[in-house]
Amino acid sequence: MISNLAFVHPDARLGKDVTVEPFAYIAGNVVIGDGTWIGPNSTILDWARIGKQCRIFPSAVVSGIPQDLKFRGEETTAEIGDNTTIRECVTVNRGTASVGKTIVGNNCLLMAYSHVGHDCTVGNNVIIGNSCGLAGEVKVDDWAILSGGVLVHQFSHIGGHVMIGGGTRVRTDVPPYIKADRDPLSFLGLNSVGLTRRGFGKERIDEIHNIYRVIYQSGLNFSMALEKVEQDFKPSPDRDYIMEFIRKSERGIIRAR
Repeated sequence: MISNLAFVHPDARLGKDVTVEPFAYIAGNVVIGDGTWIGPNSTILDWARIGKQCRIFPSAVVSGIPQDLKFRGEETTAEIGDNTTIRECVTVNRGTASVGKTIVGNNCLLMAYSHVGHDCTVGNNVIIGNSCGLAGEVKVDDWAILSGGVLVHQFSHIGGHVMIGGGTRVRTDVPPYIKADRDPLSFLGLNSVGLTRRGFGKERIDEIHNIYRVIYQSGLNFSMALEKVEQDFKPSPDRDYIMEFIRKSERGIIRAR
């Protein structure tokens, strides 16, 4: 159903059973998947690519041009996966020539007043709390949770299954599976509650915990700690993910408190 009080450009491509509420604005170079709800007063600008069964709440703006002075009008996209909810006053900017697209994955929740900057990559099942701000080219892996008011520095990387406390500032990378809080942002232990809820067994959680004991509590620097982890723990997806994340970190990882 498309309200006659909404503006939908004739070139926009809408799937089956898309609902567009009064006073919504949809530009021409837009694709919206089946069953998506576009709420009143929401704005979907050129180069938006929105998946199926999404919900875009009032005053959200998807695919606004980047807040980057180097942007010169290049053709870039903002891509939203299936079953993602974008709440009131959220802004998702499209990409720049640097990456070319901003991506928000499937089954995400972007709470009210949060911002996803240009060229960010947000994985699947991510929750971004009220008034969070992601600067440009931030990467957030699957199942991460950013509590309200978290501010993330440009180019930072947040690992999967992470829980970050509210009102914190992320200046360096946050490795997967952990809890992080305080100022400066610090390692506070394993996100064991989140991992249990997602079906991680006790042995698997214990192994991840033991890996982080070596990294954060052995007294070794990070390079030496990773060598010890590689020696003491058999290869596994969890071990390898942690090691690869830390070794590829360009900004360095957070420290223990």
